[in-house]
Amino acid sequence: MKNLLLTLVLALVWTAVQGAFTLANFALGFVLAYGVLRLLRPLLGEASYDQRIWYKASLAGFFVKELINSSVRVAWETITPGYRMRAGILAVPLSVRSDLGITLFANLISLTPGTLSLDVSEDREYLYIHTMYIDQGEEEDILHLKRTLERRVILALGAESTEAPPPVSDAAPAS
Repeated sequence: MKNLLLTLVLALVWTAVQGAFTLANFALGFVLAYGVLRLLRPLLGEASYDQRIWYKASLAGFFVKELINSSVRVAWETITPGYRMRAGILAVPLSVRSDLGITLFANLISLTPGTLSLDVSEDREYLYIHTMYIDQGEEEDILHLKRTLERRVILALGAESTEAPPPVSDAAPAS
């Protein structure tokens, strides 16, 4: 955490030296400070926020992409005639175990148009989700959620699960 604080202080020093207190200038200062501290890693030690910051950025980027895709899909469904939906309720087995992880996973699902988190089972083993589109079949859609969104949530939050994150491969698992 000390390296994150040092990075923020150096970024603020950068904006002060530049004389322009803008978000873009602060972001540039942050990137430069991060680079300098990365070069000085043998002297300062490992930065604990290093790995997590990239996982959090990956989660944010993935969520924005999914948000745009699902928004377009639901809007298209709304403005075109016909009915192409195949709605259903999925019981997604949870690998993430912490309250924060489950809450983040459930809220990201609910914020995405066309899906809604309904409930977490009493034993915290399953998250029930209503979806407008069951595209590939229930099992494949559940595996897709676990491989993409839940895996990114686990990686972004750190040691939040009792199981290893699902494999990265998008190939269907062997039965």
